[in-house]
Amino acid sequence: MRSQKAIPATPPSVLAQISQLPELEMSAIKSLWRKIFHADVPNHNRQFLERRIAYKLQEIEYRKVDPNLLDRNKRRIESLIQTGKATPRDPDYRPVAGTVLTREYHDKEYRVIVTADGNYDFDGRAFQSLSHISREITGTRWSGPLFFGLKTRTTKRVSTGKEGGA
Repeated sequence: MRSQKAIPATPPSVLAQISQLPELEMSAIKSLWRKIFHADVPNHNRQFLERRIAYKLQEIEYRKVDPNLLDRNKRRIESLIQTGKATPRDPDYRPVAGTVLTREYHDKEYRVIVTADGNYDFDGRAFQSLSHISREITGTRWSGPLFFGLKTRTTKRVSTGKEGGA
């Protein structure tokens, strides 16, 4: 008689782990802290611990997707602290897979999820461009990155010369 090999359980997604944090006993929160930070719990403020654990779980998961992401972010933060100015992003910047972009437009909130294949999921449909999604939402042509706040308007509006005059 052969013994059946145990099938390892799939670990819950990061989102599932984070959503379960408020339901855990404080002892489980402290245990999880020690496990992921390899350090003693710094205080007993539950809200602080949950937030830091949630951040660390995401950091661990997204490092798998893009190992250089955290290093790039740390360099940008250090530069901001030293210079007081944010370094401009690469014009071809795309958010990391799993990023949720939200935008409120006409009192309705819209959510777009960046997918692993570089596309965007909006209302269960795949789009290659944020601009297509912004047009879908507004009915007019918009820069998708501008609409979702990934970039700011850099050009000044040109005066037509008709504003004043004698």
